[in-house]
Amino acid sequence: MKRKYEPRRVKLGPDGKPIATSAMIASLSAEGYDTVAAPFGHALVEMARKDEKIVGLSADLAKYTDLHIFARAMPDRFHQMGMAEQLLMSAAAGLAREGFNPFATTYAVFAARRAYDFIAMAIAEENLPVKIVCALPGLTTGYGPSHQATEDLAIFRGLPNMTIIDPCDADDIMGMVPQIAAHDGPVYSRLLRGKVPSVLTRHKPDYKFQLGKAQVIRDGQDVLIISTGFMTMRALDAAERLAADRIEAAVLHVPTIKPLDIETILAEARKEGRLVVTAENHSVVGGLGEAVASTLLTNRVTPSFHMIGLPDQFLEAGALPTLHEMYGLSVDRVIEQIKSWL
Repeated sequence: MKRKYEPRRVKLGPDGKPIATSAMIASLSAEGYDTVAAPFGHALVEMARKDEKIVGLSADLAKYTDLHIFARAMPDRFHQMGMAEQLLMSAAAGLAREGFNPFATTYAVFAARRAYDFIAMAIAEENLPVKIVCALPGLTTGYGPSHQATEDLAIFRGLPNMTIIDPCDADDIMGMVPQIAAHDGPVYSRLLRGKVPSVLTRHKPDYKFQLGKAQVIRDGQDVLIISTGFMTMRALDAAERLAADRIEAAVLHVPTIKPLDIETILAEARKEGRLVVTAENHSVVGGLGEAVASTLLTNRVTPSFHMIGLPDQFLEAGALPTLHEMYGLSVDRVIEQIKSWL
């Protein structure tokens, strides 16, 4: 097995020199889409004006989870816990026990890896309504394995009582905030922050986030792409380009990973003659792909099936466009993989 710090192949440009990439480039490629600034922060402020029990907590990452918007608007209801994720989750649990509706933010790796036992024992086992909202999910940062939460969905899928959300865009984020605020139980949600593209309503103007529901954003007779997170954006972009080659791809967006909308997934997968492909910004181990595969097999639905996702590896550091191309998440690579399976 190649060790982490052994020499690796470096991609060379036409001049024979290594192609330089930078982990400092940490924005999603979303050409052609309008963006919304800090949709989570603004939606939470709007919701908190209606619900005085909502409080916000962060582990020294309010600015990087868009919770600084809430902190500015409602400083008396914001708690800065410092770089102590276990304390963050325990404090959120305590506030929930006292009748508050806490939203706790950090990076996804820190919640999933560093604070897991505290979330399990203090929040999930007690079924407390703590909303854990985490930035840098999957491959949305170039800073390498220390910050790339490629296994967070797998970790939290195994935790009883936990609702899990992987929003695609600003439409999902703004729609999910009031619904998870009203949910009487723990929630783990991935988060896209900063300038977030508005994707779903461009393709389906009447789209509204519904907790626990998958929705068909685009129909097609040749391929069914079951996607979540920003990979729904990539699936929709790929579908438009596939149509130019007379390949009609349907896109089923699954923002809620747990509980999974089994009824809708089975209804779409049962339509004859379609290749079924899952697409996610997560390891192929334990995420949406395996959840869908299990659902299909246990219900005796057996279409031709493939998964697009991150490999079972610790990933490289670098610029996101380079990494997405390398690991198969770019639009070009999605198209390439689907064509190879047809």
